[in-house]
Amino acid sequence: MRAEKKYLVDEVAAQLASSNYLLIANFTGVTVKDATSVREQLRAHGAEYHVVKNSILNIATKQANLPDITSHLSGHTALVTGGKNPTGVAKVLVSFFKDFSKLEVKAGVLDSKVLTKAEVEALSKLPSLEAIRAQLLSLLNTPASQMVRLLDAKRKKDEAPAA
Repeated sequence: MRAEKKYLVDEVAAQLASSNYLLIANFTGVTVKDATSVREQLRAHGAEYHVVKNSILNIATKQANLPDITSHLSGHTALVTGGKNPTGVAKVLVSFFKDFSKLEVKAGVLDSKVLTKAEVEALSKLPSLEAIRAQLLSLLNTPASQMVRLLDAKRKKDEAPAA
């Protein structure tokens, strides 16, 4: 393997190793303006968008010990990795695809499991990590709040002047 190609493979493999997910998309027909827009939206989630040759990505996924995604590597491929919020990143990609009808999500890998296009779209519909935490805190606080209201109502009833 040529030194330049080995360098590219190592760079992509390092990106894959530092992220617990990867999403691949077809970027055919995406203009520079649109690519800049999606990069900015992804950057807000700590993710990166890179155009990668299929052969380089295939070798890098094997080097990073990820599942085989060869069947999804056809046409022009963009790679999205990084960040701690895969649901938010999936939302950005899916909404970008629906808005512009140019960028199509091909597949993804999340925690060493290959995701189909439909599974990536389902991932995009999940609430964000912050929303899930808020829901959990609400569930944990509800019984305590109800108990406090019940005790307060009992106290008010006991303090009410007898008529």
